[in-house]
Amino acid sequence: MDQFSISEKDLWLPPPERCTLTAEEVHVWRVWLDQEPSTVQAFLEILSPDELVRARKYYFHRDFEHFVVARGVLRDIISRYVNVSSHKVQFLYDQYGKPLLSPCGTPLCFNLSHSRGVALYAVSQVQAVGVDIEYAREDFSVDEIAARFFSANEVATLRALPSDLRTVAFFNCWTRKEAYIKARGEGLSHPLDRFTVSIIQGEPVRLLKADDPGETSRWTLIELSAGSNHIASLAVEGKVRMLRQWHWMRSQDVLG
Repeated sequence: MDQFSISEKDLWLPPPERCTLTAEEVHVWRVWLDQEPSTVQAFLEILSPDELVRARKYYFHRDFEHFVVARGVLRDIISRYVNVSSHKVQFLYDQYGKPLLSPCGTPLCFNLSHSRGVALYAVSQVQAVGVDIEYAREDFSVDEIAARFFSANEVATLRALPSDLRTVAFFNCWTRKEAYIKARGEGLSHPLDRFTVSIIQGEPVRLLKADDPGETSRWTLIELSAGSNHIASLAVEGKVRMLRQWHWMRSQDVLG
């Protein structure tokens, strides 16, 4: 199936201790970044030296803790697929800073995003995936930012909407575009105004136009329900036959 019903999108289940993926199946994980001090400390003890350096660059303690939890949970999630202890998971980084799994014999594609206390992780066996989550602020310069970054068609669609629908449409657009370029592995080096996505709430979620016409049928975009006041999107190269959504919870041996 290419689109998902509301009930499927909103369903976040407790995860299994060990996870398996099949072709054309994607898993999305959600985690609250505000965790107990004991969990933050446990994650601190398994982060790599380069992750600890990045964590300590944060000025505010809450941002520091959120980074530690986000990276620790990433390690735990990956460990459930590759059957390696979370502290032994090793990452490489591409030229855009995107984390990749160091060769371990298990093919795995993944991506992560976090905003205002919520993190999402997308995992696939073979398909490129990108995920983006944003906190939908009402005090945001929607028209100004859209005119600067969005395609002409997206800007025109946004401006034609009633003012009370523009914030959601803007963040629909932003997260879909971000998820797509993250899945492509290019980050913001791929100009956001070079392609067009659907943005109106309730309409099919699609990549409508790209430099290569074949791109529109090659990618699947999916709206995710991540939490109150958050808007999120998933981009997958190819078709998605099964979407599973897990809400991360710490188990007794999760950091072993």
